[in-house]
Amino acid sequence: MIHWALAKLPLNIDLETEKVLKALITAHAALAELKGISSTIPNQNILINTLGLQEARDSSAIENIITTHDDLYKSAFNLEAFKTPQAKEVQNYISALKKGFELITKTELLTTKSIIQIQEVLEDNTAGFRKLPGTTLKNAATGEIIYTPPQDYEEIINLMANLEKYINDSEMQDIDPLIKMAIIHFQFESIHPFYDGNGRTGRIINILYLILQNLQTLPILYLSHYIIKHKPDYYRYLQKVREENLWEDWILFMIKGVEETSRETIDLIIKIRELMLDYKHRLRVNYKFYSQDLLNNLFKHPYTKIEFVVNDLGVSRLTAANYLNKLAEDKMLRKEKLGTGNYYINEKLFDLLTKR
Repeated sequence: MIHWALAKLPLNIDLETEKVLKALITAHAALAELKGISSTIPNQNILINTLGLQEARDSSAIENIITTHDDLYKSAFNLEAFKTPQAKEVQNYISALKKGFELITKTELLTTKSIIQIQEVLEDNTAGFRKLPGTTLKNAATGEIIYTPPQDYEEIINLMANLEKYINDSEMQDIDPLIKMAIIHFQFESIHPFYDGNGRTGRIINILYLILQNLQTLPILYLSHYIIKHKPDYYRYLQKVREENLWEDWILFMIKGVEETSRETIDLIIKIRELMLDYKHRLRVNYKFYSQDLLNNLFKHPYTKIEFVVNDLGVSRLTAANYLNKLAEDKMLRKEKLGTGNYYINEKLFDLLTKR
């Protein structure tokens, strides 16, 4: 093992190896296809909401915050009695993701201040960067310390200022943005600036950076599902950089994740679009109350309820209840009891999102 210490960016090594350059070609092709196909969904909030829910669940699962899809979807109704602690944490992730997207849309920058704001929403506290020493990263199975991040508050501040400049200043290092994304993710996770929420904040930074680079327009490409499938490799490649300064395997891992996740997301969006077209046809043919707003309501979340239809369509509670009950009678939705009210499940959309 060579001695390794976390250095400021940019890195003074050749990262654009032959293998990396070859991998970039197919990854960029998949990203471009995803960017194009996402624009074919008329209401793009549908993708942000439905795919964001899945990312929130997967990203939280990496940190062993496990929630069922049913708990997750119920928690969106904002009924405290039906929220598990795990579902609350996942909902915080969704809010943090949307907060980050809102911030970079306004400023076209991803700053240290923005990252702190994202983490505050995620963890529901204002602790900010670590000020006390003692944080270490351990092997979950053995308890062995595998990495000790910077302990000094001023060092954390300086490293994060350097990372902010690296993210936003394209002239700092002229390199492919997917390589740069892999470096940014590694650097952030190695700085480990917060007491909690570093992994999830880092995964939000990934997608926000791709949007800043105009490789995507919406926060819908999420690597968490890929990381779950390859969790041992994820941590092994991170550690190989720290212990052996071997960057190629880490960068290839992240590039492959972008390509694989893009392909999976393209396939999912196509299936959502086909299901929307099927519902649109059936609604238009069989129901006088069909509207695009109603269709959007049924697809922006697998679960809906009377209040959501009232808000989205501008109709009375009685009218909204009649709409939903009729669709449930005809098996287009499934009606379930929740407390003193009801909720309605788009089962086909639910299946698409949960049976990956």
